[in-house]
Amino acid sequence: MTQTGIREFVTFRVDGQWLGVPVATVQEVLLAQRMAVVPLAPAEVAGFLNLRGQIVTALDLRTRLDMPGEPRLADAMNVVVRHDGELFSLLVDDVGDVLAIDAEQLEPVPLTLDAGWRAVSSGIVRRDTNLLAVLDVGALLRLDTLATT
Repeated sequence: MTQTGIREFVTFRVDGQWLGVPVATVQEVLLAQRMAVVPLAPAEVAGFLNLRGQIVTALDLRTRLDMPGEPRLADAMNVVVRHDGELFSLLVDDVGDVLAIDAEQLEPVPLTLDAGWRAVSSGIVRRDTNLLAVLDVGALLRLDTLATT
């Protein structure tokens, strides 16, 4: 079944990899924020931040996606997404543009992709110079997804 229509994604990079989430899930993008450390939290949880009085769980995408390198938490940008009525911050290196693509350009996740990445991805978009992995925000926030793959 072929999907039609335009879809929009907020794009961002982590360790040089372009990623995207549906624009409808994004509440806002913030510069680096001060975070409170959460004792005994999973490694992916970088901390809590206070967003105008609302506590937001910050998720380190580098750790969440098992990417190399040290987390750059001090200067990480925050892509704040809403899921099931709660706010979460995705910590990323850089934020790009909102990308509008025809749904037909969204390709299925390749079977050769790492199983953990397949579990949190909903598609791939070929761009002129790189690929954009579209993330499934719900799957991304289930912290047991990568650990069991």
